[in-house]
Amino acid sequence: MAIRGSIIKGLIDLRDTIVSEPDAVKAQQDVLKNLLEKAKDTAFGKFYKFSEILSSNNMAEAFAESIPYFDYNKLNERWWSQIHEGAEDITWPGKPHYFALSSGTTGKSSKRIPVTDEMVESIRNAGIKQVGALSNFELEPEFFEKEIMMLGSSTDLQHEGDHEEGEISGISASNIPFWFRSYYKPGEEIAKIEDWDKRVERIAKNAKNWDIGALSGIPSWMELMMKKVIEYHKVDNIHDVWPNLQVYASGGVAFEPYEKSFNALLGKPVQVIDTYLASEGFLALQERPDTHSMKLILDNGVYFEFVPFEPDYINQDGSLTDDAPVVPLNEVEEEKDYVLLISTVSGAWRYIIGDTIKFTDKQKHEIRITGRTKFFLNVVGSQLSVNKMNDAVQELEEKFDIKIPEFTIAAKRFEDGEFYHSWYLGTETSASEEELAEALDQSLKDANKNYGVARSKALKGVKVTVVPPTIFPEWSGANKKKGGQVKMEKVMDEEKFAEFEAFVEKELKSNKY
Repeated sequence: MAIRGSIIKGLIDLRDTIVSEPDAVKAQQDVLKNLLEKAKDTAFGKFYKFSEILSSNNMAEAFAESIPYFDYNKLNERWWSQIHEGAEDITWPGKPHYFALSSGTTGKSSKRIPVTDEMVESIRNAGIKQVGALSNFELEPEFFEKEIMMLGSSTDLQHEGDHEEGEISGISASNIPFWFRSYYKPGEEIAKIEDWDKRVERIAKNAKNWDIGALSGIPSWMELMMKKVIEYHKVDNIHDVWPNLQVYASGGVAFEPYEKSFNALLGKPVQVIDTYLASEGFLALQERPDTHSMKLILDNGVYFEFVPFEPDYINQDGSLTDDAPVVPLNEVEEEKDYVLLISTVSGAWRYIIGDTIKFTDKQKHEIRITGRTKFFLNVVGSQLSVNKMNDAVQELEEKFDIKIPEFTIAAKRFEDGEFYHSWYLGTETSASEEELAEALDQSLKDANKNYGVARSKALKGVKVTVVPPTIFPEWSGANKKKGGQVKMEKVMDEEKFAEFEAFVEKELKSNKY
């Protein structure tokens, strides 16, 4: 009998009955008030008169009227750059002990996002909420005695003066609670290995020594790790090595495009739980089964605002126009896309995180990530969001009975002077590229009237190039300075796409393929 597991499960169930759900609007008001109180004497707080906002009759409205929207470049150039130079009390009291390096989706160098001690605590609290949410899933007590494989970036952070730098997953893993360390795999020694291939090789060698019950990490890199483990031990699927694997916590990207190829590595179904951990904070988590929607964490140091995701409010670079309206939490509509803004205990203020979301259940405050503001492909009026692309790719998988774990797309002007949507699909198939292009085109026409209009006017057609799926992680790895994970860009601008095409051409000429 799993005595320890029964005790842990009982404590989680008990916590679920004791800890009541906060009133959403009040929780967000309290978060905003606490943020403003804490930062009112910073350079940012004095400049934007936080004290006056705190004394206003409508604090949220005064906050929205007083402070402009900030994307990373704008906030970094005006404010965070002072922190990089050693200044204190700029957008948050003191100086952060960490900076999260994010390869992001724009620019050629990593973003350096402040991570304060309060944010580390916020992420830890969100992790505890995630563990507590497991009481809503049908998991036997034995599960709570198993180990958890957290596949993130290296925990061997870079020391830079009085702070450390690394990706947010590495920072989080280096700050896991002491009581969790006995469950955590691959363990501190292996997690510190910077080189991704060497780290995965060590994981594969040690895999049979661990009793893994749950996996956590980005889908594409989790697939690569599982393939390596399967290959190393010469077995048919991952359950031949980890028979008690029951849960996969996905994060960073939508899981659906990876579902078919991921499931092909399993011996039996696992419970997939979506999470929303960004470089700027842990924002939402899936609390219940039978949905991929995630509940916003409303009482944990992050204040949320929502801007309708409409072409009139979006600049070409993905930033917001100055007159873009903001919608408060209690006035959002279901199934409508919004640009997500956050203000946080790391000193991000009205920050455009770059993601678009929609509410699937307003009462439960559950959301889905629908795309990126930068990845809103609207060069020729097609208004094509990543979730529509994902849906179309899934239809391709069903129609041609194939797996397409990765893809990327760009609006590209070809030799004839016309714009085409140029797709690279990572798959193995006997279907012709022309057949795939025609099916993609039709699927998007059926799902998006704006795309259909664009196809009848400025958008000449669709071109598809099929490449081996491993091309995509190779590209991500080649663009990463330090071992770990990086998200594959679903939509690229022409310059980045040209680099990708050159990389693919070089790889296909090598002896690898």
